[in-house]
Order: sequence, then C-alpha cells, then structure tokens
Amino acid sequence: MLAGMVKKFAPAGCRIAEFDLPDFDLTNCDQVMTVLRAGGFDTIINCAAYTHVDGCEAEEALATRVNGDGPGFLAEAAQASGATLVHVSTDYVFSGTSAVPYTEDAPVGPQTAYGRSKLAGEKAILNSGLPRYFIVRTSWLFGPGGKNFVETILRLAGERDELGIVADQVGSPTFTADLAAAMFRLLETRAYGLYHFANSGHCSWFEFAGEIVRQAQAQGCLARAPLIKPLTTDAYPLPARRPAYSVLATDKLRATTGIKIPAWQDALTHYLALRN
Repeated sequence: MLAGMVKKFAPAGCRIAEFDLPDFDLTNCDQVMTVLRAGGFDTIINCAAYTHVDGCEAEEALATRVNGDGPGFLAEAAQASGATLVHVSTDYVFSGTSAVPYTEDAPVGPQTAYGRSKLAGEKAILNSGLPRYFIVRTSWLFGPGGKNFVETILRLAGERDELGIVADQVGSPTFTADLAAAMFRLLETRAYGLYHFANSGHCSWFEFAGEIVRQAQAQGCLARAPLIKPLTTDAYPLPARRPAYSVLATDKLRATTGIKIPAWQDALTHYLALRN
C-alpha cells in the first residue's frame, strides 16, 4: 500500500528503482550492500515489513530478521553510499497503556512480537551511526493496493447484516497518500531523526467502521448498512495483544514541515473517492 503512494508522490524527475521479493531479500546483508551500493542512490525508502501482527507471534525469529535486521542492513548500505534512509515504524513499539498521545521521546514497551521486531529495526538504525535517517512511526494504515481495515469493512458490509467491531481500542487511522507526502516533505527539511505521523484525530475501531459505512453509503459504493455492534477486546481474542490506546502525537512533524495534517475522516473521504 505505502510503496505505491511513495512512487506516486515522488518529486518530478526522480529516478526510482524498486526492489522486492523474490529477487531482492531485505534479510540478505550481502545482497543489500551489493545492490544498493552499486545503485548510487541518494535516498533509500523502506516500505518493506512483516506486518501480519498475529503471524509474528508464531514466527518471531522471521519477523525480527525482516523488521529488525533488515533495516540495520539498509542503514549500513546508506552509510556506505552516503544515502539518506527513510524507515517506517509503528505505534506497536509502545505499551498501549497511555491516556495521552505518544510523543517521540515517550518510553517504549512493545507487548507483541511485531512490536519488538519493529523496535529492533529502529535500534539497528540508531546504532548504525548513520547520520542521515528518518524513522517515521505511523498507525492504522489504509490505502490502495493492499489489505486494510477499510476494505475489510466494505467487504463484510456487503456480506452480512450485522458486524461486531472492537470498541475499546483507540488509535489514529492513516491514509498512505498523506503519509507518503509527509515523508517527502521531511526529506526536504533534512531535519533528520525520529517522527510520528498519523491523520489527525482519533477513534476506536468501532467508530472507524461506522464512519466507513456511513461515507461509503453517501458515496454510493455501499448498497446497505449492516448493524454494527461494539465488542470488547476480551470478546474478540487474538494471538497478539492489541494496544488499548496508540494515538501518536504529530506536533514535531507538523512543526518541522509546516504541513497541515488532514483529519482521518477527510482522509477516508479521499480514499473512498479514489477507489470508486
């Protein structure tokens, strides 16, 4: 989802090279160093990750190689070639027990294998000595080109008369188009470091689902609205523990770039119009 928007929002005149499995393996240090050093790249943007949160619980070693070791190899390649690295991280590096939005310097405390693996990736970059890097933590991504909560709700709404959605987990939905645009604005600033980005405002998954259905009906892409019932986390058990509260503070990024971050409701409107 994100890589597609990165390509779309890349500045005019950029030469873009894409690397993906099976031809390019992020966990193969020799390949990463050989390919990226030979390419003469100014910027390396890492949109690759093992993002199946529950799958990470069963395959933590693999998740750590992809989400932890891989970013470290990219940092080594960037250091060797003089490139800037942009790496995308996650709200899951936090414990999810806060009552206020997480700032960049808030204490981390991942509660899942996914969160631990992503935090390992952040640390690998920080420990590499690379001076030119951006680590951008984000949350609840949706956008064209991949599985996401919006598409899941639209599919289920067309199949069922009633949906049960978790109402006691709160976060900020993020449209990949807005995240990609923010990443390029950060690159322009050269104010390297750690940042948070999510669309403004916050909601529960239950509230998010309700807004998806409401807007989809208004835009004519959903014929009928199912009954949406709130569930507790305990009523919907999953292998990986979900954070109860994972809202990210975006003040630092807004102050650095000067951008106005759209509300998540407006971002959803944009996405639904884009997919119609």
